[in-house]
Amino acid sequence: MRFGPVPVAEATGAVLAHAVALEGGKLKKGRVLSDVDVARMTDAGLSHIIVARMDPGDVGEDAAAARLAAALVPDPDAAGLRVEAPFTGRVNIRATGPGVVQLDAAAIGRLNAVDPMITLATVPEWQRVTEGTMVGTVKIISYAVAETALAEACAAGEGAMRRRAPVVGSVDLIVTETEPGAAGAEDKGVRAVWARIARLGIAEGETRIVPHTGGAVAEAIAASLADMILILTGSATSDIADVAPAGLVSAGGTVTRFGMPVDPGNLLVLGQLTTRPVIGLPGCARSPALNGADWVLERVACGVDVSGPDISAMGVGGLLKEIPTRPQPRDRTPRG
Repeated sequence: MRFGPVPVAEATGAVLAHAVALEGGKLKKGRVLSDVDVARMTDAGLSHIIVARMDPGDVGEDAAAARLAAALVPDPDAAGLRVEAPFTGRVNIRATGPGVVQLDAAAIGRLNAVDPMITLATVPEWQRVTEGTMVGTVKIISYAVAETALAEACAAGEGAMRRRAPVVGSVDLIVTETEPGAAGAEDKGVRAVWARIARLGIAEGETRIVPHTGGAVAEAIAASLADMILILTGSATSDIADVAPAGLVSAGGTVTRFGMPVDPGNLLVLGQLTTRPVIGLPGCARSPALNGADWVLERVACGVDVSGPDISAMGVGGLLKEIPTRPQPRDRTPRG
């Protein structure tokens, strides 16, 4: 593509780089100039204008953006994404339902390295989405790009985006109480947990309130038929042998991980009972604010395998906004 000033008389078929104000109406930036446009500018006394002219083998911005988006999401229905129509060199890609976004970050990096004029911006990998959430936008910065560069970018990014929809059909919540009557199904903290489930499009299951003992937790786990079990303890989990993980083991389950390098959210327990995931929530899950448990819960509910090393890697970017209501906030005000 060639960009720069040309005589108005030679501008037919070129793309106008900057808007031109004329009597009777402005010619907008990005317009492909016709003979009539050239005549109007000539009558207005203009001698030169700045345009973009395509070379043989160039692909216009809208066509290029559409091709790249189609390469990224070759089967929108299977990917759980919607590819919108191109405009001004841009194509937006949106989620068609709840879930988390899976990205091939290395492929996207290769795509963006092909040509600075060919770009893809996305949300962070594994971000939770709902219907209509924009997960990525393709933008061709210039008015046209070379076919060779576009083909290379399409090959680099092929199939690099998808939405993982929830696979969990039912969830039960076990809530422990340190003394009788200390917990209730309508407590704000309990409702905050269920709101997280609702955002994923999963129906609320049973809330089981039990004493804060390993045996009571084990019985509640064993009695649940849900696809996923959450545990919200009345007192913070302090050790892998504490009430929630001990109850899981007593019920015949296993603990995959206790503790995570995300704050708030350090005191998470992740395990399973046969093939069913079990998550012991940190106390900060009683707040609707983002915490480390969200990152694990959302992925697990969408069928994404979360291992110990996966949780270890969450430390970078894991310093989240403080929750003011935490019993032990990370930053204490010095006493006067």
